[in-house]
This record gives sequence, structure tokens and C-alpha cells, in this order.
Amino acid sequence: MAGKDDDIAAAFGGEPDHSVKRHPVAVFFHLFFRASALLVYLFCRWFTDAFIPSFIAIVLLSAFDFWTVKNVTARLLVGLRWWNKVDEDGVSQWVFESRKDGREPLPSESRIFWWSLVICPIIWLVFIFTSLIGFRFNWLVSAFVSMIF
Repeated sequence: MAGKDDDIAAAFGGEPDHSVKRHPVAVFFHLFFRASALLVYLFCRWFTDAFIPSFIAIVLLSAFDFWTVKNVTARLLVGLRWWNKVDEDGVSQWVFESRKDGREPLPSESRIFWWSLVICPIIWLVFIFTSLIGFRFNWLVSAFVSMIF
């Protein structure tokens, strides 16, 4: 319905309302898995001393985040998708596509998508350095694996 209101506002000389999200569920899950992995890393030591369940939870949340970005949010929020194709010769080739329908993504959704893709690895890098300085090598591996995802 937001698209219809945008068309009406533009037709009458008004500005479309870009504060309305076209894909609020996609935005939620795009941020949810990223934030959850960071929060589990930060606060799991308050609840348990066991490293393995925390590591598994962090890796699973990071994997969910990767799958969500690759298959859902990149396509919906910014109009990108990619996959790996293997030729008959066994040569692996990455295929990248962008939206072809001419519809521009909402600036707010695009901004959320790209800023979260930039800021989260920087946060994981900070966690890597703090784990290295604190000689917590288990947590160093956890932060490194999450940064790679």
C-alpha cells in the first residue's frame, strides 16, 4: 500500500513518505541475526562458563545471518542476488545480478542494509583484538569465525 501512496504523493507534487518500510520483516531479520550473534558473544559469559554451547549459538546465528542476507534481504532491500554456478568443465563461476525492473530501493532500507554490512565486521574486529589482548583464544576463534561469515 505504501507504493500506491508514494505514487499519489508524487503525482500531486508532494514528497513520498520514505519512513515507511516496504519490507519491515526483512529489515527486522536482517538486523536480528546480526545483533543476536553480537549479543550472545557479549553476554553468554554472564550466564555460563561453557564455551562450546556459546560457540555453537554464535556460529549458528552467523550462519542464519549469512543465509538471510544472501537469499532474502539483499534481494528485497537493495535488489541484489548472487549464486555460484559450476560449468560442465567443473569451473566454478560466481553470478551477480541486480534488480532489472527499474524500481529503486527505499533509501532508508538501503542505508540499513549497507550500514549493517559495514559496522558488524568492524565490531567483530574489535572483539578479535580484545580477545587477543586478553589471551582468550577460544573467544578469538569465535569472533574470527563470525567476522568471516
